[in-house]
Amino acid sequence: MNRRVVITGLGLVTPLGVGTQETWSGLISGRSGVGTITRFDATEYASRIAGECRGFKAEDWLDKKELRKMDLFMHFGLAAAQLAWKEAGIVVTEENAHRIGVTIGSGIGGLTAIQNQAMVLKEKGPRRISPFFIPMSLINLISGHVAILFGLKGPNHAPVTACATGNHAIGDAMAMIRRGDADVMIAGGAEAAICELGVGGFAAAKALSTRNDEPTKASRPWDKDRDGFVIAEGAGVVVLEEMEMAQKRGAVIYAEVAGYGMSGDAYHITAPSPDGMGAATCMRNALNDAKTNPDAVRYINAHGTSTPLGDAVETQAMKLVFGAEEAKKQLLVSSTKSMTGHLLGAAGGVEAIFTALALYHQVVPPTINLDSPDPECDLDYVPHTARDVDMACALTNSFGFGGTNSSLLLKRVR
Repeated sequence: MNRRVVITGLGLVTPLGVGTQETWSGLISGRSGVGTITRFDATEYASRIAGECRGFKAEDWLDKKELRKMDLFMHFGLAAAQLAWKEAGIVVTEENAHRIGVTIGSGIGGLTAIQNQAMVLKEKGPRRISPFFIPMSLINLISGHVAILFGLKGPNHAPVTACATGNHAIGDAMAMIRRGDADVMIAGGAEAAICELGVGGFAAAKALSTRNDEPTKASRPWDKDRDGFVIAEGAGVVVLEEMEMAQKRGAVIYAEVAGYGMSGDAYHITAPSPDGMGAATCMRNALNDAKTNPDAVRYINAHGTSTPLGDAVETQAMKLVFGAEEAKKQLLVSSTKSMTGHLLGAAGGVEAIFTALALYHQVVPPTINLDSPDPECDLDYVPHTARDVDMACALTNSFGFGGTNSSLLLKRVR
């Protein structure tokens, strides 16, 4: 069994806004969602900027009594899932409930809850720890809550692969539908690590940008003056559906998830393999899975985190897959993290949605802040301004700590 799988629902909670329309319009206009951290007093931190979801109100999506039982990453994930599910318009019945599942992951999970409850333990003792602490911090609990909310009794899963999580979740869910384990899956990623421990930890690793006086210009993939990524938060969730089922019910189809590739660098816990082979293998695997030749791909939504090494290695990887000269002529590459910051485990879900929307609207989002291109990064990164393009296929990449890599190949459905 090898059924075709399509995207019929989109759910976005990002630093650019809540919902597809607000986020996509901000993305296409080149608006940055990065600002000074307001979540806590970051005065003493090396990096004091982040992509916060400032317009998000959890009480719009969850009962106030339930809010304190969940970490913020769950709030984001549940809101995004509700947005995607409402748009898809699928009705759950006793007959189909076992054929609908959920796979929503997170790279870090309930870090704020862990941090805060550790403080309670130290300051007030073990008897004051919240009875909700464990379920509010477990990564798979978004999938659990979503399944309970909608009555979904199919596969229930939550991948945890650092910054590749969202991509892996969608790829895994696609594979489940392909082989007949489910007909519909809600899939994606959520993250909320903008807290003292999260920002402090990444800053200690020298991973974050310290362009604190210019927050909107801090995330600058491919630029020679890039100095690290900007931590961000939010969620990206899609509804995946078997294609014939979607067509029969007249659903809006944003794109087909046609290929899924994975690989491991086996090189270093935080740095990518400098030869780019891990990322290249991942992209090739996605192309092979989709039975698609490299020359069919017009656009790549890159991992593009704005780190000095990562951006150069990903550029090298794209040249390995498409050919050095061919890549320069053929590919349009953008890093939407230039506007959203890096949503860690949610990035793959969010960027898969951006890639689907690019195909659906035939518009490539820009890379902002690309003022002085790095000579090692010499492809067309769609600087500053979105571009109308006729395209049938696109790739989206997500790579994570530990050398875990994931690529999805999406196709336009006419």
